[in-house]
Order: sequence, then C-alpha cells, then structure tokens
Amino acid sequence: MTSSEDKLQKSADENSNDEQIDDGSMPLTSHLEELRSRIIKSLFAIVAGSCISYFFLDEITKFLTAPVGKLYYMQPGEAFFTYLKIDIVTGFLIALPIIFFHIWQFFLPALTKSERAVLGILVPSSVILFFAGLAFSFFLLMPVALKFFMGFSTDDLQTMFSFQNYFDFVIMFSLPFGFVFELPLVIIVLGKLGVLTSQFLGKYRRIIFFLSFIIGALVTTPDVITQIAVAIPVMMLYEVGYLVVKYVLKK
Repeated sequence: MTSSEDKLQKSADENSNDEQIDDGSMPLTSHLEELRSRIIKSLFAIVAGSCISYFFLDEITKFLTAPVGKLYYMQPGEAFFTYLKIDIVTGFLIALPIIFFHIWQFFLPALTKSERAVLGILVPSSVILFFAGLAFSFFLLMPVALKFFMGFSTDDLQTMFSFQNYFDFVIMFSLPFGFVFELPLVIIVLGKLGVLTSQFLGKYRRIIFFLSFIIGALVTTPDVITQIAVAIPVMMLYEVGYLVVKYVLKK
C-alpha cells in the first residue's frame, strides 16, 4: 500500500471514530455509571437547597398557610416533621434547575450534534413550565378547592385543619400540575426521537381532550368552572406539542 493510500485510510479511520463519538454511543455500564453520578449530584443539590430554605422556613410556612390562617398540630412530633417536610420539598424546588439539567444531560448522547444545541432551551423551559404549573394550581385552583371543602362547616361542625394534613394537601394538589405542564416538552422530545408522530397525536387528540376533563374532575372540586379551568390548559399544552411535532419537527 502506498504512502498516500495509508494517509487516506488513517483519515477515514479518524472520521469514523469522530462520528462514533458524536453519536454518543456508550456501553450499558457507562450509562449506568453516568446515571448514578447524576442522581448523586441531584441529591446533593437538594440537600444544598434544603440548607438554604432552612433559613427562610418561617417565611415559607407563612406563605403556604396564608390561605387558611391558623393551623393546629395533633401529635407531639407533627410540627417538627412537617417543618422538615416543607424544608425538603422547598430544597427540591430550589434544586430543580440543576435536576432538570442532569435529566436532559443524561439523554444527551441520544441526540445528534445539532439537536444538542436545543438543550439550552429545554432546561430553562422545563423549569419555567414546572413552576408555571405550581403557580396555576396554588394561586388559581387551590383557593377554590379550599373554599369548597370549608363550605361543609356548620355551627356543630367546625373547620380545623392540622398542620401536617394541610401541607400534604398542598403538595398533592400542586405538584401534579408542575409535571402536567411538562407535557409539551415530553411530546416534543418523544417526537424528535421518533416515538410519537403528528399523525398519532392527531388521531388521539379527541381522547386526550376527553381525558383532560376527567383529570379536571378528579383533581378539583365538583365544580364545572374549575374543571374547565384545569382541562383547558391541558388541552392547550397538548396542542402546542402537537403543532411543534407537525410543523417544526415535520414528523
């Protein structure tokens, strides 16, 4: 083989290696090791966030309990463990940008070089949508739900929320909406990976719209206006994901 042929073969081998690296192909053990590393980093971020929220725990508690006013605790350790739970959940919310960053970074090898540039949009979008879901639930829906449940009180049956039960209600009522508001990003990513197509999304659009009203009935009070207030954002988020997959991704 001539010297020029050797150079061409060497160049081809280097290009092949570069393409493999760019594809992000990794053995299973490397993926598991990376997953472990990112989980540990996310946990450290939550611990750091909890340490920060500890110094503002009184202000956070007053903010969360403002809709109902005075609360009570029925067991000796209830106040302590509820404060601890508030601290951890708040620490999770503070660490959320870092957690979402590691989630998207873990999926990075599955993306092409051009698609990786989109990561800079996905991370802040994930955080913004999640907090938008929390705000939508806490400020718009939860006051209506509390008013409905407190409406059952009478002269003989007085409302008296416990600290722990109230906070559990806030978490169970608000957090799901944070994840629901991630719907368009999930649809877009699955569409980019070829798991979902616009034809599939369009075919099941009516079913999703129907399910959104069922979700609204399950997570809110038996009030038609509130159920519609939940269903409309879910439908809009689904529609945004569908339009992006169809007209932007052209899938």
